[in-house]
Amino acid sequence: MDGLSIGIAGAGIGGLAAASLLADRGHRVTLFDQFEAPRPVGSGLVVQPVGLAVLREIGAADRALDLGALITRMRGLEAHTGRPVLDVSYGREPGLALHRSALFAALHEAACRRRIQLRPGARVTGRDGQRFRFADGTGSEEFDLLVDASGARSALSPLRSRPLPYGALWGVVDWVDGAGLDPSHLSQRYRRADRMLGVLPIGCLPGDPVPKAAIFWSLPESGHGAWRDRGLGAWAEEAAALWPEAAPFFRQIDHPDRLTMARYSHGALRRPYAPGLAILGDAAHRASPQLGQGANMALLDALALARALDHFPGLPALPDALAAYARARRWPVRTYQALSAAFTPQYQSDSRWLPVLRDRVLYPLSCMPPLPTILSRLVAGRLLPPLGALGALGVAAARESAPLPRDRAA
Repeated sequence: MDGLSIGIAGAGIGGLAAASLLADRGHRVTLFDQFEAPRPVGSGLVVQPVGLAVLREIGAADRALDLGALITRMRGLEAHTGRPVLDVSYGREPGLALHRSALFAALHEAACRRRIQLRPGARVTGRDGQRFRFADGTGSEEFDLLVDASGARSALSPLRSRPLPYGALWGVVDWVDGAGLDPSHLSQRYRRADRMLGVLPIGCLPGDPVPKAAIFWSLPESGHGAWRDRGLGAWAEEAAALWPEAAPFFRQIDHPDRLTMARYSHGALRRPYAPGLAILGDAAHRASPQLGQGANMALLDALALARALDHFPGLPALPDALAAYARARRWPVRTYQALSAAFTPQYQSDSRWLPVLRDRVLYPLSCMPPLPTILSRLVAGRLLPPLGALGALGVAAARESAPLPRDRAA
C-alpha cells in the first residue's frame, strides 16, 4: 500500500526525527521550517537511554555520540553544608549530554540522507483543512496528515500551559580540566530551593573540537532584569561563594548576553491530535527540565506516531492510527508530568520547608532499596514502557504489524 503524504511543521528535534522515521516507512514527507536555513535554538540537554534508542533507529546515534559526553551520574549537594541532596546513577545505560546544535546536526544530517523535501522560510501560522497556512498569506499543498512539531510557540496546538515561577539562565563555556568536577557527571549545588546552579559536560560543538560545558543558574521567572542590573561581578562572586570548584566555569561569562534566560511552563494536551493532525513534542506537552526528559519526549512521540501508522496503515485507518499514537504516549507523558510537578518545587521555589523535607527525609529515603533502582529507571526514561502497546524500543527492522485494540477514549 502506498504511504501517506505528510507535512511536518518545525525542523526541531521532534520534527526531524519524525521526518526520518516516517520517510523510512515509505511515506512522502515534506518538512517546513520558519528559518531560511534550519537551525537549532537552545543550550545543553541530556538524551536519556530511551532517546538514544530512537536515535539508533534513525541512524543518528553515532554522530551524536561522537559529539556528546556520556553521563553516568547526577549528583547535587547543598551549597553551605556539602550534604548530598541528589545522587542518581545511570547504571549500565548512561545518558548522553550534548549541545542542542550537536543533536540538531545529527538529526539534520540523517534527514538529509533520506528523500525528504525540506522547505525553509515557511512559518506556519495555521491550517486550512489539510493545508498549512504560512505567515506570508500563502498555503501549502494538501497532505493526508499534518504534524505539528513547531514547539512551545505553536500556532496549531490548542495547549495553554501554566507558567512556572522559576526559570534558569543557560550558557556554554569551555570545559575546565583540574577544577575538580567529574566529566561524566551532571553536578549541581543548591541553596535552599531559591538557588540552583549546575555544570553539565556536553562534549563538543559541531566544527569545534574544544570540549564544552553548559552552565545553568536558576532565577525567578521575572528576575532576569534584576540579575542584569546587579552586574556580572556580583553574580560571579556569589557563584564562587556557593561553589568554589565551579568558579572557573562561571567566570568565563564576560557579558550578560552569553547567558540566555529560559522560562518554563507546565501542561499537556489530553488529545494530542485532531482529524488529520498529530501534535508532538513541546506543542503537545511542556514541563520543567528537572527530570531531563524534554528531548526524550519529542523523540519518543515521533517514534510512537511512526509505529501507530505501521499498525493502522493507509488513509482510511488514519483516525485509528492517531488514537493509537495518543494512547501509547498517554501514561508515560502523564507520569513524567506529575513527577516533574512534584520534584520541581523542591529545587526551584521560594519554599523554606520543602528543602528541609528534601534534604532530611526524601534524600535519605532515596538511598534505601529499591528506590535507587527506581530512580535510575526514572531518569533513563524507562519507568513505564515509553511506547505502550506499540512495542518495545528496538532496531528499525522491528516494526510490528498486528492491530491494536481500539480505545474510543484516547
